[in-house]
Amino acid sequence: MVVIDKYNSEVEALFRRFPSVQNVPFGDAYKPGLERMEQFCTLLGHPERRFESIHVAGTNGKGSVSSLLASSLMAKGYRTGLYTSPHLLDFRERMKVDGKIPSKEWVYDFLQKWKPDFERLSLSFFEITTGMAFEFFASCGCDIAVVEVGLGGRLDSTNVIMPRLSIVTSIGLDHTAYLGDTLEAIAGEKAGIFKEGVPALVGEKNPVTEPVFRSVAKGPLYFAEDCNPPGWEDKDLILSRMDLRGEYQEANLRTVLTALWVLGLEPDCSALENAASRTGLHGRWEMLGEHPRIICDIGHNAHALSRNFAQLENEAAGRIPIIVYAVMADKDLDSIMPLMPRRAKYLFVTPSTPRALPSEDILNAVAAFRGSSEGLEAYPDTASGVERALSLAGKDDLIYISGSTFAVADALKYFGYETVDASVPDSGADHKL
Repeated sequence: MVVIDKYNSEVEALFRRFPSVQNVPFGDAYKPGLERMEQFCTLLGHPERRFESIHVAGTNGKGSVSSLLASSLMAKGYRTGLYTSPHLLDFRERMKVDGKIPSKEWVYDFLQKWKPDFERLSLSFFEITTGMAFEFFASCGCDIAVVEVGLGGRLDSTNVIMPRLSIVTSIGLDHTAYLGDTLEAIAGEKAGIFKEGVPALVGEKNPVTEPVFRSVAKGPLYFAEDCNPPGWEDKDLILSRMDLRGEYQEANLRTVLTALWVLGLEPDCSALENAASRTGLHGRWEMLGEHPRIICDIGHNAHALSRNFAQLENEAAGRIPIIVYAVMADKDLDSIMPLMPRRAKYLFVTPSTPRALPSEDILNAVAAFRGSSEGLEAYPDTASGVERALSLAGKDDLIYISGSTFAVADALKYFGYETVDASVPDSGADHKL
């Protein structure tokens, strides 16, 4: 208990001193560039060089692709690291080995050992957690790690690795203040993870961005849409059984099957079908309840929500869905509002982060866009919005919680979800790709 108390205190201090984009406006926490990360890795003894890696960037889909790949590698017997962000329930979710998070004791010891250097190197929160993940993977004897980019690619802290494969899942307009306001500019930033002689795979083929990827590629370049990899012939059966739901998973599945083919690995259907449960991934068209049906999804930009809202209307099957919705203040609400289904009841909420656009502001913007506030309500927090949705819904109704990772995180906590501690053995078998 003493160690856990110290852990809680240490993590709280970390969030206060080195704020995460989950807790402060994006620009106050984002530190682009690789110099600080390279210095930190040198100090740690370059743990990122002690395991193989796959690097995954993209506007949407990179979390699902990363988990599907990690689950597939685990099924092949590789001790597999997985680094993703942001976390939903527990800070330690960002780094997992074979689906298990580090112990609080391990995190506490790491923070105690290296915290004098955090400030000396002027590290960001993301740089600290990236270095922590690399050290965790190396200390556990990982054979390979799937490393998800935090933002962009070229200047992202994770770009210090030399991967076996670089993946860009999709390109959409998001974080335009930092990555550029055109698809070409954003593609250039994402393609910044391409390395000399390393195969690169692009999930979505777009005539606007394809020339960018071809001009930047430094090794073999593949487009998943051009490939029919082993396992693709069984896609309908796999998709029907996958616990990563949502119609958008078809593109992610094709990307993963192509990645496995490029790596010379056969797909494992069970690993693909159970990726969410094996890796602990939440918030991808996740079912939180049956009667009423409750779905949550972290889709938070126009690129993702255009598909999600279309699927929602199909699944509502004539019923009026109840949508618990939030948006961050730095998101382009103007591009999202035309996508929002007209036949829906909206409960706008303010999630537990300073980055959130207040729910009253969302209501006012949507009401002005539609010329009416009918069917629109605002609540001060996610829990209040969820409670209102449950009070409105009959057993055959559909509740959809989305628009923000933070709203989904709040909803998961409301419904009692929590991260389960699990110990990871010190080292794994020596399996090399």
